[in-house]
Amino acid sequence: MIEIDLSHRLDAFRLDVKFSSTAQVTALSGPSGAGKTTILNAIAGLIRPERGRISVSGRVLTDIASGRVVPRHKRRIGYVFQDARLFPHMSVLSNLTYGRRRAGASTPVEPVVELLGLGDLLKRKPRNLSGGEAQRVAIGRALLADPALLLLDEPLSSIDEARRAEILPFLKKLPESAGVPILYVSHSTDEIAKLAGAVIHIEAGKVVTK
Repeated sequence: MIEIDLSHRLDAFRLDVKFSSTAQVTALSGPSGAGKTTILNAIAGLIRPERGRISVSGRVLTDIASGRVVPRHKRRIGYVFQDARLFPHMSVLSNLTYGRRRAGASTPVEPVVELLGLGDLLKRKPRNLSGGEAQRVAIGRALLADPALLLLDEPLSSIDEARRAEILPFLKKLPESAGVPILYVSHSTDEIAKLAGAVIHIEAGKVVTK
């Protein structure tokens, strides 16, 4: 279960949201600038909200009132951005295992490679990958760090329609196969309809009912 109750000001923008979800995939929808990525950054520990409480599967990550703020490297949050952000000098295999080593995780590599169809790519460098392949590697790297929650911030927005169609089947398999809850940010109603069990709509920093 994901429980979010936070407020944060960034220049003239004010985020003030409260929601919870027990769905395996929860989508955050809404226009650009609504505050969706700010929510993900607060969950990941990249920003400290002015006020709020963040809990994932019963574990409190942030509780400003009590002074509890778990450091980002101890949160067990996998974060996949719009661009894959792979290390260009490393092979696909080295990129995959980097997060696992850093987190001290022992997640086996082979099931993740099979799940995401990466077996033929392991020796390649990121420059030799398509956009869809690179995003699959980024998702695999996040999974191998043994996350308690996976954050996907518009992972398909920077790739073309053909590559999007290529990666969607892998994303559909991910929740059940990996057993990790997912918070998924997207503008695409089609992606959300295919992937999400619950949808939280954000506008101008607030949760709205559609």
